[in-house]
Amino acid sequence: MKLLSVNIGRPRPNPWKGLGSTGIDKRPVDGPVAVTAPGPKGTGAVGLAGDRVHDVKHHGGSDQAVYAYAREDLDGWETELGRPLPNGVFGENLTTLGLDVNGALIGERWRIGPDVVLEVSCPRLPCATFQGWLEREGWIKRFTQAARPGAYLRVIEPGDIRAADPVEIVHRPGHEVTVALVFRAMTSEPSLLPRLPAADALPEEIRERAGRRTGA
Repeated sequence: MKLLSVNIGRPRPNPWKGLGSTGIDKRPVDGPVAVTAPGPKGTGAVGLAGDRVHDVKHHGGSDQAVYAYAREDLDGWETELGRPLPNGVFGENLTTLGLDVNGALIGERWRIGPDVVLEVSCPRLPCATFQGWLEREGWIKRFTQAARPGAYLRVIEPGDIRAADPVEIVHRPGHEVTVALVFRAMTSEPSLLPRLPAADALPEEIRERAGRRTGA
């Protein structure tokens, strides 16, 4: 298990959400990248130095500090979409190889390289920017059906990372709530919502939303 690339965003116009810019256009970078906890949502700060989000209401902050997506899933989408999908094109900071990102447990911790430890916090939910960026009609619906959302991570131990760093799973919590299960519960299968409270590491925002929808 390793990083294929570390990807940093380039600001682009965002006509799909009525915002001035988006950071979804992420490209691989050479050399080490510093990773730190960005603090609360609302400032645009994220975990990787040189990157930021522009929709500060919905993105960024400590629970969405870093976004990871598996190269294997990108390869599957390449076949379906009939176009090349370079590392970073889904807006992911980390493109991984050999790691079951969607099968990761909420609260699972990954050591990347010698220093950095990240914790799986929640899935990515697709938005109008994502659909517009890929120029694919119906993309939000198709991405939701596939339930391969990738994972947001929070920073537990800061440090530097770079492409080719090994990834090691150093902690797996004692529940069965995966990234994919949370995604399905929050989108197409609300019958799964009662299972989410078992994952203590879920962001409070998602726990509250799930509680409202189940009446808990």
